[in-house]
Amino acid sequence: MLNKPRFAACAALATLACLSFSALADDHAYSEGGVVNVASIRTLDGKFDDYMQYLDTTWKQSQEAAKKAGYILSYEVLQVEPRSPDEPNLFLVVRYKNWAALDGALARGDEIAKQVQGSVTAANQSMAERDKIRRLIGSSTMQVLNLK
Repeated sequence: MLNKPRFAACAALATLACLSFSALADDHAYSEGGVVNVASIRTLDGKFDDYMQYLDTTWKQSQEAAKKAGYILSYEVLQVEPRSPDEPNLFLVVRYKNWAALDGALARGDEIAKQVQGSVTAANQSMAERDKIRRLIGSSTMQVLNLK
């Protein structure tokens, strides 16, 4: 059995260890911010306006529904000048509060698909149709680091 001085010394050591860990967190020159997903898109020749029409209707409705439900913070479309045929000419940017906001994304996406397009099957068919007007080059999900 520990005697009182020994117990007090162990408690003080444990407290000091906890305080030093929290102090280490303050040593970073940044804090963790939101999470951003960027999809790289290349529209097929002559199909830019068709894809923009899709973005302005179905995609925008889906993003607005997700925003209203609190699943996302914001979204935007960025046009870029590609340097080669294999580079994107559009970026679709979606911002989330944090990594935890992506938990359960499949079920929430299905919910939004049903709301906007009527069913998950209809949304899947719509995705296949989009392959006729654009090519998904890739997607990156990243975290913002806010400098202090």
